[in-house]
Order: sequence, then C-alpha cells, then structure tokens
Amino acid sequence: MSLNEKPLSLTMRVVLFVALTVIGCLTLVASLISSSINHHFLQQDSGELKVITQSVKSVLSKPYASEKNLRNAFSQAVAGHHGVYYQVNTAQGRLIYKSTATDFSEFVLKVTTSNRFNQNNIVEWQKNTHTYRALVSDFSTEQQLYKITAAIDMSFHLHFLNQFQQSLWAIMFGSAVLILLVAWFAIHQGLNPIRGLSQKMHDIQTNKMDVRLDEGQVPIELVNMVQSFNAMLDRLQGEFIRLSNFSSDIAHELRTPLTNIITQTQVGLSKKRQSEEYQELLFSNLEELERLTKMVNDMLWLAKSQNGLIKPAQDILSSHEEIEVLFEYFDALAEESSLILHKAGENISFYCDKLHFRQLLSNLLSNAIRYAPKGSSITVCSEITSAEKVCICVSNTGEKIPSAHLPYLFDRFYRSDKSRQRHSDGAGLGLAIVKALAEANGGNVKVCSNDQNTCFNVYLNLFKFI
Repeated sequence: MSLNEKPLSLTMRVVLFVALTVIGCLTLVASLISSSINHHFLQQDSGELKVITQSVKSVLSKPYASEKNLRNAFSQAVAGHHGVYYQVNTAQGRLIYKSTATDFSEFVLKVTTSNRFNQNNIVEWQKNTHTYRALVSDFSTEQQLYKITAAIDMSFHLHFLNQFQQSLWAIMFGSAVLILLVAWFAIHQGLNPIRGLSQKMHDIQTNKMDVRLDEGQVPIELVNMVQSFNAMLDRLQGEFIRLSNFSSDIAHELRTPLTNIITQTQVGLSKKRQSEEYQELLFSNLEELERLTKMVNDMLWLAKSQNGLIKPAQDILSSHEEIEVLFEYFDALAEESSLILHKAGENISFYCDKLHFRQLLSNLLSNAIRYAPKGSSITVCSEITSAEKVCICVSNTGEKIPSAHLPYLFDRFYRSDKSRQRHSDGAGLGLAIVKALAEANGGNVKVCSNDQNTCFNVYLNLFKFI
C-alpha cells in the first residue's frame, strides 16, 4: 500500500470478508446440490438400465426356433419405459436386435463389460446431438456369447439440470446480494457506538479535561478501548495541570528578578548619581541576572533529562570520599548558619556519574542548610539496603513537612507554602534536579518527614566485587 492510499474502512473490510464467506458457502452449497441431483439421476438411470438388461437376458436365456422369433421376443421384452433403448450384438459385433433406429454397435466393442451388473461400467455416449447413458453387459448361452447394450436418452435430464442450475444460481446470487445488504446495514448499525464515542471525544476540550467516557454505555467489545482512553485522559489532565502550574510558577519566578532589575534601574536613572552608586546598581542587577541564568540553565537541563538526552558516564564511586569532598565545599556555609555536618554509615562503592552525584548531593545539602535550625546538625549516611542498593540519606532537624506535600516536593517550582515566600533565593528546581539525576543513573529518590527530622533518601546501584 502506498503512503497516499487510505486504508479500507471497517465497514468495507467486514463486508468484503462477509462477501467472500457468503460467495464461498453459496458456491459450495450449489455445487453440493447439483452433485446430489446428478447422483440421484445416476442412481435412477442405473436402476432402469439394470431392469432392461435383466429383461433382455431373460429373453436370451430361453430357446427359440429362429432369430425371427428371438427378435419378436426382444420387441416385447421391455414395456412401460420411456426414452430407453436396447440392442443385442454378438461378441464379434454382429447386430442381432436393436429397439431404435440408432445403432450403438460402434461403441459396444470399446467399453468394459462384465457378466454381472456393475454401476462403474455405466458410460455416457454422444451421438447425433443426443447424449446417452449406457451399460454393456456380457451374456453367454450354450450356442453364443452376446453383448447386451441398454441405453437411456439423457436429454430430459440435461434439460432439467440446465434449468435447475440457472434457477439455483439466480437464487444464490439474489441471496448473496440480500445477505450483503443486511450485513452492511448490521455493520453500519453496529458501528454506531464507535461514532457516538468519536463525537464525545471530539467534544473534549482543554477546558473540559474532566469529562470521561461511560464504560456502562458501550458494548463489551469497546470497554477496553474506553478504559484506555479514560486512562489517557487522566494522564493528559495530570500533565496539563502540571504544565499550567509550571507556567504559572515560572512566570512568577521570572517576574521577581525582572521586576527587581527594572525597579532598581528606574531608581538609578531617576537622577544623577555617583559612579559608586551606579556600580552598586550594576552589581545588584548582575546578581539577579545570574539567578535568571541559573534558572534557565536548570530548566533546560531538566527538559533534556526528561527527553532522555542526558547520557551519564557512570564511574565506581566511594560514598565517604564523595561526602567529604562536598563537606569541604559547604563547610563555610554551614558555619555561617552554626550547623554541623556529620558523616555516618559505612564506606560503600556504587555506580554513578561523578558530576551528577556531586550536583545531586550538593542540592540536598543546600536544601538542608536552608531549612535546618541554627545550631543543629545535618547528617549524611550511607548504607546498603535489603534490595542491594546503596542508600545515601541526607537528614536534618526542623519543622515537619506535612504528608500531603511529600509526593510533590520533587515537582518543579512546587512549594508547600502557597504564599510563595522563601527562606532564600532558591529557584525551586533543586529537588526536581535531584530526582532527574537519580533516575538518569538508574536510581530513585524518596523523602520522609516527622516531628524529629526530615530525610531525603537517594538509592543508587551498588557496586559488587566479582
């Protein structure tokens, strides 16, 4: 099929299948009926030929004074049979008697004969535009061996069969047309539920994403399709809601630094100022621009990770070694907040991209430092789970995160605080990046929170020595 050709409609496909089936079945039925009638005529003619042959044999079995007397006996041997003929020849082919002007002598010596009646020896002859069904039998007396020929004119049979077959095929053709019309109408009516579903699907718009198809209103064959469609709508609605929230959140996140830049610039240009004041204004604008740049880069990275464009180069990493490297980096920031960074657990080897792991752990430590109370401690623990995974847990004390918010913490720009107030200048993408980094390296991340502490658990593939 070429690219420009449209596939056949469901109605046409089913009608074609029904047409082939009906034509095949009706042809088989017509052939069986014709074969049955032919067999019936053959059986009827066989009985006639047997009776004629036995009558002739009965005549031959009696002695006669002369051939004239024999021929007279032959003329009276068969009575009450229409369209039947018989003749008697010697074994050498000499004609003794024939009941009609038609002579079958030229055929007699060519056919298979037997002393007893054998239906398999019945043959058909064509002579002078007539078709005959004939049987040639042997009969011997003390004086002579004879060949008895009994024949029936098949003209009546053939005429009847010809008319019958014409009528039969006309009936079969009419029946096929009627069946196909009924099948087309039934299929057309049977597809009404699909057309109804199509109309309901057409009515679903972005402002009507909560509409669902009713499984109870469709035939059982369409239930799976309706369930799949409703499940697809659930996924699309969820993605659409997240996309709408994301658009709203990103607009807010971009608006704040842009508003700061515009406001500071307007204030700076409202009157003449000293060069030091302009320099301070540029530094302030630079901070906001750097924040915007980081936010855009993070969103681009997340978009790439969701489309499978991030290909990690996994190495065998040591948990304590990587944790200590990051503790050195965050040590000064922790001291400013009077926080203590604590390492716990055993030193474990695992698979992960080194840069990805350091960025992942940096985001978790940055998040913990942001929300941990002053004077408390932040613990990073590494251990092997029962599923033979390495678990890197970053925990800090602080206010409990409500359980209703835990499933959404790794969504972009998600805040449990709907007033959109933050403790710092975070863009709200750190935890989303943590999740994307873990999944890109074949792991996953979970969070749990109670009145004592909040724990972020990262699960990665354990390195096993062979």
